[in-house]
Amino acid sequence: MDDRKHQLVAVIDNDPILLRSLTRLLDASGFATMGFSSAEAFLAGSIANRATCLVLDINLDGMSGIDLRRRLARSGNALPVIFITAISDEATEQEARSSGCVAYLRKPFGGKELIGAVKEAVH
Repeated sequence: MDDRKHQLVAVIDNDPILLRSLTRLLDASGFATMGFSSAEAFLAGSIANRATCLVLDINLDGMSGIDLRRRLARSGNALPVIFITAISDEATEQEARSSGCVAYLRKPFGGKELIGAVKEAVH
């Protein structure tokens, strides 16, 4: 049985067009989604304890995606994270991977690649 509609995926990206595109793609793939334009907006809500997976841009205004991942981990939240980024830098990738993530996707990435990563994260 496919219970994707019961899998809440939080998407955080400060690019409103990409944020809308990613949430629509995941919605169309059967996942419930909530989008946020910043790490702070995500933390302000109660979604962190209800989400099944987090699609997280690394380079955000304010708190970075990596900092958010570390903060969640310190609080005991083991939410699976898929990092997305336009930055092509080995040091950033190593830092993201060491903070703990299911996948690290460089923009632009394919829709199938993201959906595959989300499926892996929620199972």
